[in-house]
Amino acid sequence: MLATLALDAGRAVSHADLADELWAGQPLGNARNALQAHATRLRKALDGHHPKRCGRTVLRAVRGGYLLDVPPACVDGNRFLDLATRGAAALSVRPERAIELLQAGLELWQGPALLDAGDGLRCRGAAALFDERRLTVWEDLVRARIAVEDTSRAVAELRRLVAQHPLRERFCELLMLALYRTGRQADALELFHATRRRLDEELGVQPGIVLQRRHTEILSQDPALSLSSATAAP
Repeated sequence: MLATLALDAGRAVSHADLADELWAGQPLGNARNALQAHATRLRKALDGHHPKRCGRTVLRAVRGGYLLDVPPACVDGNRFLDLATRGAAALSVRPERAIELLQAGLELWQGPALLDAGDGLRCRGAAALFDERRLTVWEDLVRARIAVEDTSRAVAELRRLVAQHPLRERFCELLMLALYRTGRQADALELFHATRRRLDEELGVQPGIVLQRRHTEILSQDPALSLSSATAAP
């Protein structure tokens, strides 16, 4: 219940939407009573950490639903998305600032998104959004490191990311570029061939056009690979 309300912090969520999120597909005698019982326990937990303001509790009952009465910026998921957006915007003009913003966003994570929040559609959809955005933030962060020539650190981070997400071609492509810039052309080419084999064996597909183009540029030692624009998003 807290997760569902936090996803819409500062806005009311109807009884019907809350019940559907918490007990979809389960027989329930009286959803309104069940929600009231949840709200009572939740208030005790929240008010124990956040004293009531002018007699008001953080969790408010409103007409037809409940509302988590906090600014959206109090929710770390919203702060993460804001830092991710600002970091991506700064990447091409101020990569050093982009690194600060993107790192700050990643430091908010303490585990999988919305862990143990249940199987409701809202929480599952939000968890998928956060997890995907987290990966794109890592992409932007290593692009920024390459742009400021912190290539060794980018290589170390990308090796971990490629090991965790071997079928995500963008991580492979960025690692190929970082390896090439540190004078390891052979390692970059071997990574391409290993990724191509894995894509073929596990998915029955060939590398995408961006990854193939990076392979061709490294083979020909394209001078453009030494430019910061080589890290631009495809």
